[in-house]
Amino acid sequence: MMKKYTPPSVALFLLLFSVLAPSLSTAGAPTEQIEASVDKILAILKNPQLKPSARIKERRDQLRQAISSRFNFAEMARRSLGSHWRRLSSKEQEEFVLLYTDLLERAYVDRIETYSDEKFVYLRENLDRDYAEVISRIVTDKGQEYSLNYKVHLLNGEWKVYDVVIENISLVNNYRSQFSRIIVNSSYEELVRRMKDKQIEMAGEKK
Repeated sequence: MMKKYTPPSVALFLLLFSVLAPSLSTAGAPTEQIEASVDKILAILKNPQLKPSARIKERRDQLRQAISSRFNFAEMARRSLGSHWRRLSSKEQEEFVLLYTDLLERAYVDRIETYSDEKFVYLRENLDRDYAEVISRIVTDKGQEYSLNYKVHLLNGEWKVYDVVIENISLVNNYRSQFSRIIVNSSYEELVRRMKDKQIEMAGEKK
């Protein structure tokens, strides 16, 4: 099992709900594009034709596609490995990106399907040329509030998410520290082995 490198469950739970919750205000292009992804994901979840058990795989495939269109998982993977990334061959980098992307997408879809109407409020966005940070807040049905910021960069005309900061905790930094710990204490190969074990485990849970 690959539980050691998984972000805190509460943080990941909030991250995934934030992708789904409707906005109460809008800002510039970064916020607008994230909101467009929100609408697409909600449409998939609410589509009655995709609710039957026979079409669960199709629904999940559509959710993964919608998520991957907004997140730059390749950039997240590179940042999550930090200095270790440069030591990998091109083939190893490609393998890691695919593995990292698959694990995150699977985790996201698992939690997206348990969405229960949390509210997502967009507050503002900070722009710096081709980079921006969308400042937002999550409000639960019990009135609890949590800060959540998307870090995005402009890529081929689209604002892509490369990190999410939840209550001042960076998702990428959290992965980087845990990945590095495994690599330093064991090896990069051990990290990949654990990730593949987790991939098999998650795939088996969906059968």
